[in-house]
Amino acid sequence: MLPPEVLLEAAEAVRSYKDTGISILELPHRGKAFLEIIEESKALVKELCNIGDDYHVLWLQGGGRMQFAMIPMNLLSKQSTAGYLDSDHWSAEAQEYARYYGAANVLASSRDTKYDRLPQLPEPVPANLTYVHYTTNNTIYGTQWHDVPTAHSPLIADMSSDIFCKTIDYGKHAMFYAAAQKNLGTPGVALAVIHKDLLAQMADNLPPMLSYKAQVKENSVLNTANVSGVYISLLMLRWIKARGLRTIEKENRAKAELLYKTIDASNVFSPHVQVVADRSLMNVCFTAKERATEQAFLKLCAENNITGIEGHRSVGGFRVSLYNAVPYSHVAQLTELMKEFETKV
Repeated sequence: MLPPEVLLEAAEAVRSYKDTGISILELPHRGKAFLEIIEESKALVKELCNIGDDYHVLWLQGGGRMQFAMIPMNLLSKQSTAGYLDSDHWSAEAQEYARYYGAANVLASSRDTKYDRLPQLPEPVPANLTYVHYTTNNTIYGTQWHDVPTAHSPLIADMSSDIFCKTIDYGKHAMFYAAAQKNLGTPGVALAVIHKDLLAQMADNLPPMLSYKAQVKENSVLNTANVSGVYISLLMLRWIKARGLRTIEKENRAKAELLYKTIDASNVFSPHVQVVADRSLMNVCFTAKERATEQAFLKLCAENNITGIEGHRSVGGFRVSLYNAVPYSHVAQLTELMKEFETKV
């Protein structure tokens, strides 16, 4: 979901960007106007993350899976090893991509319990790793790392589904990245933020499109950039700054608390994640205790203009996404419908 004011401003820019008579869809990717968009977006990312100029900010294409490949391609060799925390489908897929380029050790996993909790980190965490990778929020199963894991190697985070949902210490990461569509804008762009020390360790002998060093050198315009996608991400960054991360976090916690409280008190619905401390603020995953009632509830929701809450196809049930732009009133409407449904079954 995008905020209404972002949609309106984006729609105006499609007609005419800054009253130039040129649509944002027509804007040259190497022109002055797009360079200004790039530079403002980079500055806002650093401001919101409270990081300095020792980090490089990139806008790339190819989504999260491209980052799964580019990270080991730039950092691993057949003689080196990376560590991965296996907390869901996406972290497991990132491991698989890494194994094309070097060794990828699973440091901890919650696969055996169907990812209904976060994995427990080993003590001590191995220190001889090229990097440690984790996924901050797990959309399919509904867990989230609320504290940054402690690692003795450069820490890399996939923040695609929860970036800017709350205040965290971004500076503990050597790199973090986020494919857009959740809190960051529309599909087609990916944000990658890399510390200069990690960049210095990256390979030099890669095709430029797949090289972080080349992308940094060309300021994210090595090829034709996704101009409109980066612009909408800039509008989202402005919106996040205007609201404030602390306000956004407070609202997200209130939405999640209301929904989890309703599920926990229900005789019909059951949460997937039983460990309260591991529950996601962004994706609340649950099932009906009797699977036969799930379709009936989805039908009732559709009749009340509530859509898109079906669980991921691999797990079924329900998944309610509470991304930043989703208002509290929408969650309240859903919880009232859940209570109404419970009286009828």
